[in-house]
Amino acid sequence: MARITASVYTSHVPAIGAALDLGKTQEPYWQPVFAGYDFGKQWMKEQKPDVVFLVYNDHATAFSLDIIPTFAIGTAASFQPADEGWGPRPVPVVQGHPALASHIAQSVIQQDFDLTIVNRMDVDHGLTVPLSLMCGAQDPVQGAWPCPVIPFAVNVVQYPVPSGRRCFQLGQAIRRAIESFDEDLNVQIWGTGGMSHQLQGPRAGLINREFDNAFLDKLINDPEAAAAIPHIDYVRDAGSEGIELVMWLIARGAMSDVAGGPGARPPRVAHRFYHVPASNTAVGHLILENN
Repeated sequence: MARITASVYTSHVPAIGAALDLGKTQEPYWQPVFAGYDFGKQWMKEQKPDVVFLVYNDHATAFSLDIIPTFAIGTAASFQPADEGWGPRPVPVVQGHPALASHIAQSVIQQDFDLTIVNRMDVDHGLTVPLSLMCGAQDPVQGAWPCPVIPFAVNVVQYPVPSGRRCFQLGQAIRRAIESFDEDLNVQIWGTGGMSHQLQGPRAGLINREFDNAFLDKLINDPEAAAAIPHIDYVRDAGSEGIELVMWLIARGAMSDVAGGPGARPPRVAHRFYHVPASNTAVGHLILENN
């Protein structure tokens, strides 16, 4: 059967993508950010998955304010990089995994989670920046990402947004779905977005190191407590865009220790990184491996 071997967590700051695309990664401002992903890139080569299930949020690219799905799964064979107003990023087309994606949709909907099934969708920086950080620069024409990717978009842009607990429970349903897929696949699940940041209003530029690191501690050691954080705490302590962190709870909910049972053990922390700032955002990165 398919299995989830690890979860990856990372910010998806659009300015990081611009720094990559414009060759600025070694500039003094950006070098510490990208150095924090050197481990992840090598780890990705050594632990190359068959499929990545990538949780991110669309930034009014595939979905406008006319239609706002709470959870949307991409079931297409491929996904084009989106034009976000200044042209698409110079990265390869994302190859999907329609068979596994359709199976997950079937299973998760039967577990009483309502998903929007998307057979055609462009993917923006929320998905392509994490791929670039973990996989390195790729030629947009001749290159390819190292494995198929299943995009899973979560609405954290327009309220009402899903609760942390709902996202955590959804991660558990996704794990059950993947484990019921009758093919030997090594699957990684990635949660992206955050950490603390606010893009507008009197608190624009807000970053809260204490909240961010406490969240990472909870995510590793007490994910139930992380899942119980109410929306108002994200907004108050992590800024209006800090709510993106609920997407990390989907990935954490899919880890085997959450399921409990005989032999359940906490995941191994392969890598942890935190940096302030990248543009006006705190950057967090974590890799957890199932024991």
